[in-house]
Amino acid sequence: MAERTVQLVLHYDGAGFSGWQRQPEQRTVQGVLENALERLCTTPIAALGSGRTDAGVHARGQAVGVRAPERWVGEKLRRALNAILPDDVWIAAATEMKPEFHARFSAVARRYSYSVGTDDAANSPFRNRFELALPQPLDRHALDAAASRLEGEHCFRAFAVAGTAPPHDEHRCRVLDARWRDRPGGLVFEIEANRFLHHMVRFLVGTMLDIATGRRPLADFERLLEAASNEDVSPPASPHALCLERVTYPRELYLESA
Repeated sequence: MAERTVQLVLHYDGAGFSGWQRQPEQRTVQGVLENALERLCTTPIAALGSGRTDAGVHARGQAVGVRAPERWVGEKLRRALNAILPDDVWIAAATEMKPEFHARFSAVARRYSYSVGTDDAANSPFRNRFELALPQPLDRHALDAAASRLEGEHCFRAFAVAGTAPPHDEHRCRVLDARWRDRPGGLVFEIEANRFLHHMVRFLVGTMLDIATGRRPLADFERLLEAASNEDVSPPASPHALCLERVTYPRELYLESA
């Protein structure tokens, strides 16, 4: 059967999912998407994500690779899937790719954001689903100073869940951009890197917020970037304020007609 290789870009509210990866007896984004694909295509279709998001984590740019029957051109597939997917998942784009495209291994960068609400209204039910409410003084200089230390290549062993990477993995990531940005009612941390380790962004945010609230010194951050274990890292920030914003691929993997 002739196939098309399609990249789907998903938005989803992670609150109602046990993460991205299909799991028995659990509602997951991958499971919901694969069920919809099978319903449309009348055959099982694998949906390969650019990476796993944990339970409660949101996405505005999760990239997913599928190989669909040839009759399902990108936009036709997008419209049909959006008509049957649940309200907490939406496909923003469907782009035809070259056959060698791999949603995970072809990616050259991923970008995440983490939203912190610093005003009293951050506790509103219209905001606290997607923000960490932290209505207390934060040392903005300390946040900026910590973020500035992230750019470049570092070993992030101290900012990852122990044992989740292969034993030979050096836990090295190349951070392309890391910054705190002001927004109405609070701040957002943005970070882009060639790869991310399990809970890495949440450990980074949890540690930076501890520094910005005076619970630990800024010097700890530099030391953790050289640490051989995660024994002294701060607890990870809550997953509900984390969002996968974008996944970047080489232009040569896109069909010219895309």
